[in-house]
Amino acid sequence: MSIPATVPLKPAPWKDPSARPYVQLERLTKKFGDFTAVDDISLKIYQGEIFCLLGASGCGKTTLLRMLGGFETPTSGKILIDGEDMAGVPPYQRPVNMMFQSYAIFPHMNVEQNVAFGLKQDGVSKAQIKERVATMLDLVKMGDFARRKPHQLSGGQRQRVALARSLVKRPKLLLLDEPLGALDKKLREHTQFELISLQEKLGVTFVVVTHDQEEAMTLASRIGVMNHGEIVQTGTPSEIYEFPSTKFVADFIGSVNMFEGKLVEDEPNYVRIQSDELGSTIFVNHGISSPPQAVVWAAIRPEKIFMSIARPEGTDNIVQGAVQDIAYLGDLSIFLVKLPTGKVVRVTRPNTSRHSEEITWDQQVYLNWDSTSPVVVTR
Repeated sequence: MSIPATVPLKPAPWKDPSARPYVQLERLTKKFGDFTAVDDISLKIYQGEIFCLLGASGCGKTTLLRMLGGFETPTSGKILIDGEDMAGVPPYQRPVNMMFQSYAIFPHMNVEQNVAFGLKQDGVSKAQIKERVATMLDLVKMGDFARRKPHQLSGGQRQRVALARSLVKRPKLLLLDEPLGALDKKLREHTQFELISLQEKLGVTFVVVTHDQEEAMTLASRIGVMNHGEIVQTGTPSEIYEFPSTKFVADFIGSVNMFEGKLVEDEPNYVRIQSDELGSTIFVNHGISSPPQAVVWAAIRPEKIFMSIARPEGTDNIVQGAVQDIAYLGDLSIFLVKLPTGKVVRVTRPNTSRHSEEITWDQQVYLNWDSTSPVVVTR
């Protein structure tokens, strides 16, 4: 689909070889005794980005964030912010602020005093403090709550106070550690879009740590997927989801069906994979870099699999199975289909009609997918 000329495209400085990164990590490593928490990471983050570090607990993402903030000292490697080497620069002298997961709001101070605290510490004049605090509270929609104490606020309101306190000092870089983790699902989804809007208004570069895939996909201009102290793939949300580079990334981001098989045909413009666990062949309409008979994995997202009672035409990319389970989620339904091989395939269907084709438990169905749908990974 072409985009109308009137709709401005968001810049992608990471694709511009001449663009200067605002944050640059060069072979950054952090060890705690024999344990390597962050392992030889090199990364470039550009001004105005919301960059999300995404990974499971213990993958090293918070340690990486704390090194950016100056709260941990790297074992080796460099951190440059706005071209300046941060080696030996304490947290309070960096152009950085950090918003912690716990929010760390002072319970004895009201909202206004909490937000003003950092400015008072920096010796800003009373008139300027009053103006900047009022402006920031209005921006996060907390102006009417300026005199309230933290215990009189909801979780979402405390989160906004912590955000206002982090931003009122006008940092060039804001580090956020699981910023929405304490909020319930509906409020978290609403706050994600508010956070994007706020970041766009202020132009501050955000680096966000999260284990929540949906949060990363919603917030980020780019995502760095972390595993065992390494960044295993960096890309836009759509690149990470549609073109995972490894089995780990494909499996970690969203839901996926992974089929192991062998390359039986390997041509420049297509490959055919024989998968015993699928009980069929998988045809992919592009070549891959792998020797004949190599073991590969075809990753197919549940929403890209079609399900029908009648058998579709063709021989490749078609299997039959029995519906083992169904979950109705309102906007979509999830079907678990068990194949004769014992493999269970996950299929999602949008509920676009109240009177769609009725498929029920234990029913025999056919599954098929387009040749563009599988992503073939070799590791």
